[in-house]
Amino acid sequence: MSGVHAPGLPEDLIRARARRGTAEAFPPADTYGRQLFGAGDTDSPAGDPRVSDELDTARLVPPVFMPQRLEKLIDLGREPVHDDVDLTTTVGGFASPLPLYVSAFGSTRVAAGDAGIAASRQAGRLGIPMVIGENLVPVGGYRRDTATRSPILARLRAYADACPPDRGGVVVQQSTEDADSEVWNLVYSDPSVRGLVDSGRLAFELKTGQGAKPGLGGMTVVGADDARRLADRFAVRDVLGADGWLRCATPGTFTEEILRQQVRFMRNNFPRARVWVKFHPGRDVAHAAATAWRAGADAVSVDGAQGGTGWAPRAFVGQVGLPLAECLRRIGRPEGCLLVTGRIWEGGRAVRALAAGATAVGLGRAALLAVDEDAEEGLVRLVQALALEARLLVSALGRYRVDALTPEDLWWPGQPAPAPTGAGQQPVAPIGGRA
Repeated sequence: MSGVHAPGLPEDLIRARARRGTAEAFPPADTYGRQLFGAGDTDSPAGDPRVSDELDTARLVPPVFMPQRLEKLIDLGREPVHDDVDLTTTVGGFASPLPLYVSAFGSTRVAAGDAGIAASRQAGRLGIPMVIGENLVPVGGYRRDTATRSPILARLRAYADACPPDRGGVVVQQSTEDADSEVWNLVYSDPSVRGLVDSGRLAFELKTGQGAKPGLGGMTVVGADDARRLADRFAVRDVLGADGWLRCATPGTFTEEILRQQVRFMRNNFPRARVWVKFHPGRDVAHAAATAWRAGADAVSVDGAQGGTGWAPRAFVGQVGLPLAECLRRIGRPEGCLLVTGRIWEGGRAVRALAAGATAVGLGRAALLAVDEDAEEGLVRLVQALALEARLLVSALGRYRVDALTPEDLWWPGQPAPAPTGAGQQPVAPIGGRA
C-alpha cells in the first residue's frame, strides 16, 4: 500500500473488495447462521433512510372529540379503558386473538433447528398464525417417522400440539424449488396434518418475492458437501471464497395471467386450504395485490424493503425495493386482507401499519431474537408487550376495535393540516400572535 486515500468514498469497503473480490458482495460468510440479515445490518446509522422509513416518522394523532369512546362508554356503563380494546381479528381466513402473525424466516440456518421449533411452539400457544418458509423440504427432506422427522413436519407438529383448536393456523410457503418437490401435495395429503386441514387451519402461500432481496430467490451459505448434494436442485456458486458456497433459489417468473392461474390452481387443487400470496415491495405492488385478491386469494402479504431474516447481498439490503410506508400508500384502501412485515417488533410501528391499511403485521427477525433469548417464553413475552402497547395506543385514539383504525389516525411529516370543520368553528390563533 502506498498510503493513497480517497476522501468521500468508503475506503475500507473498497479495499476489502480489492482483497476478497466477489465474497465482499455479501456479509461475512462466517456470520451465517448467527446473524439475521436485513436493512441496518451493514453499519448504517439508525437514522439512515435505508433502515428507517416514513412509517417510523409518522405519528399517531388522537382527536379531542371521540364519538366511538362515547359509544363504548354507553355500552359498558362506565368510562372505557385500554383493557376494553378488542384486538381479535381474522388473519388470512384464520381466527386470531391479535392482528399479528409469525412470518416466514427465510432460508436461514438460524431457524432450521431448535429456534424454529421454539417459535412454532410459542406461536401455537399464542394462537396466532405462523408461516413456514420456503426450501425446508428441498434442503431438509420430507420424512414422516418420529425419530427423524423432517424440519417442516417438526414445526407443524410443534405448532399444532400447542395451539387451541379454534385459533390460529399454519401457512406453508412454496417457491419454484418447493413446487418441484411437491411440498403442498405432501403436506395436504399427510395424515399427521389432517387435524389442521379438518379444522380449516391450513393455508398455502405462493411466494413471488421477499423484502430483503426483491427480484431474487432465497440464498444460503453451505459447505462443500452440501453444495454437491444440492447442485441438482439449486444454483450453487463459488463466490464466497474459502468460507463456503452460495446456494441460490430461483424467484420464479410471474405475469398477471400466471399469477391468476396459480391462485386458481391452488383453490382448485387444495380446496380445504386457504390461499395466501406473498409479494416483494415492487413498484407495481398495488396492481399485483389487486390481481391476487380478484383471483380469490384469502390474503396478500407484502414484505417491506426493511424486512428479511435470510442471507442477502449487500447491494440489496437498504437499496432495493419500496419501503413499507410507500407500499401501504400505493395500495391505499385494500380490497382484501393485507398483511405486512418489515422491522415490526413493538406496538407503535404495528399500529401505524394497521392504521395505514394493514389487517395484521408479521414478526420475523424479532420473533427469532425473542426465542433465542428464551426458548420457552421469549416470543410470548414479546407479543404480550406489543399487545399492551397496541391496546394503549388504540384506546388513546378513541377506538375500541383494531379494525376501526383509519388513515386519519396518522399524521405524516410535511402533510398539510386539514381544513377546519364543524359549525361555527373559528380560525385558530397561533401561539403568541393573532389570527
